[in-house]
Amino acid sequence: MYNSRIAGLGYYVPENVVTNDDLSQLMDTNDAWIQERTGIKERRHVISGEDTTTTMGVKAAKIAIDRAGIDKDDIDFIVFATLSPDYYFPGPGVLVQRDLGIKTVGALDVRNQCSGFVYAISVADQYIKSGMYKNVLVIGSELHSHGLDMTTRGRAVSVIFGDGAGAAILTREVDTSKGILSTHLHSEGQHAEELSLIAPGMGKRWVTDIIEDNDANDESYYPYMNGQFVFKNAVVRFSEVIMEGLKKNGLSPDDIGLLVPHQANLRISQFIQKKFGLRDDQVYNNIMKYGNTTAASIPIALTEAWEAGKVNDGDLVVLAAFGSGFTWGSVIIRW
Repeated sequence: MYNSRIAGLGYYVPENVVTNDDLSQLMDTNDAWIQERTGIKERRHVISGEDTTTTMGVKAAKIAIDRAGIDKDDIDFIVFATLSPDYYFPGPGVLVQRDLGIKTVGALDVRNQCSGFVYAISVADQYIKSGMYKNVLVIGSELHSHGLDMTTRGRAVSVIFGDGAGAAILTREVDTSKGILSTHLHSEGQHAEELSLIAPGMGKRWVTDIIEDNDANDESYYPYMNGQFVFKNAVVRFSEVIMEGLKKNGLSPDDIGLLVPHQANLRISQFIQKKFGLRDDQVYNNIMKYGNTTAASIPIALTEAWEAGKVNDGDLVVLAAFGSGFTWGSVIIRW
């Protein structure tokens, strides 16, 4: 029997900082409006031609591999979580395998949006627990900025999202009291359209339809979010899935050393913190600097927390996410 543990972490964000004031030059918004509703002060956007979802993932992966103290050829499997792949197909997992020069291992792409990294960690964890693989590279990477409606029409969504990538190396841990203790995954597809990007898609509007209509007012290829509805569901599901993980392991909120929530909205994180009675030093948030980087948000935040000395041996670390699908999940880790 094995557990899996996180042996190395890394993240990468583009150097290009986009402030709320910068966005106010493009749309009818302002710094106070954005901060009040989301907690976001700035985010990173790639400069066209300098980064892609894959290249950001590769940069984060190289750091994680180095910190894990392994060689790239020690990696047995790749799991890549994103909603913004370089190509419609193939997915970025195989591009990472190519760009890192890794031998012909399997590469799996995960499409679970904001909960993508939690789902990807769960997949990697099960492969290691089963004994199938020893070292799995898990990446969450997003390039949102090229696909956002940067006008007043799209401001409710476009001010939220940023670009970036995070990565983790999961490896075998023979001490089953340490590492990833459990993962918990859920979905509720009846609300799929409440946070979605409808086109291009085979079921609605494909690329040929969009080109044929040439309609500048077609909003189907921009992200849509029913913000209040998403918020109400998020705070419930976050609480449920965190408690599910704690109870599974005979733990309580008092045992949490650090909660790293998906960085969807600072108000959601603050609501969960208050509900569980956690101190500021027990919750790590960085949405103020990076916005919502979807599948990349948890690995970026976890890496920053680890670099800042907020994650130490023996700590109970909880990862939790909720997002489009709806999908949500948690990971309970004894560091």
